[in-house]
Amino acid sequence: MSGHSKWATTKHKKAIIDSRRAKSFAKLIKNIEVAAKMGGADMSGNPTLVDAVQKAKKTSVPNDNIDRAIKRGAGLTGESIDYATIMYEGYGPNGVALLVECLTDNKNRAAAEVRTLMSRNGGTMADPGSVAYNFARKGVIVVAKTDGLTEDDVLAAVLDAGAEEVTDEGETFEVITEASDMVAARTALQEAGIDYDSADAAFVPSLKVEIDAETARKVFRLIDALEDSDDVQNIYSNFDLSAEVQAELESEE
Repeated sequence: MSGHSKWATTKHKKAIIDSRRAKSFAKLIKNIEVAAKMGGADMSGNPTLVDAVQKAKKTSVPNDNIDRAIKRGAGLTGESIDYATIMYEGYGPNGVALLVECLTDNKNRAAAEVRTLMSRNGGTMADPGSVAYNFARKGVIVVAKTDGLTEDDVLAAVLDAGAEEVTDEGETFEVITEASDMVAARTALQEAGIDYDSADAAFVPSLKVEIDAETARKVFRLIDALEDSDDVQNIYSNFDLSAEVQAELESEE
């Protein structure tokens, strides 16, 4: 789930990562194919492809798979890549806002599946625009914590490159930028010798809503169900977890 690394810290333990590795790989490959189709196979002139490849490598997608995806997407293999991006809006338990981004070759299938998964797991669909206005398209760069690296170090590296804020998300630092400044910010990190895990254009909520552990469990079940869909590429939400709730959830692992 993009933009909520605290949730990822809580939920994406090794067993879950292992059980969903194939599905995760497929979605990362799809990102690479689309980026190569839109901007070509030359990474020096395609920053979106650079970020898609970086994320795939950090998730241990084999290099051969990455290379084939680039060639497929760029049309170098004769195969046709035709995905459409569709955004669905809805609410989870207790009115938690959800944006469900699909990347699909079959819009009707994706729409039917999202509706079914929402209704079966305590969610409801919303009218277009009724949820999206609470979110803004931003650049989100995730930096893994390493020995000696502080929040101030990250902020100093990206401040002059358009970063809006740097937050401590537990096991990572998160850099928020305008979507148009993301490439400059990740370049500034690299020049400062700071490695980053991922850089994505994501939908960030303007206001987060803190939820209790019971609501969090219900929201996670809904998100887990949606993420199991091959068509669902990203899920964005406005929930936040206090340190106490996060500790309670982690104790149940």
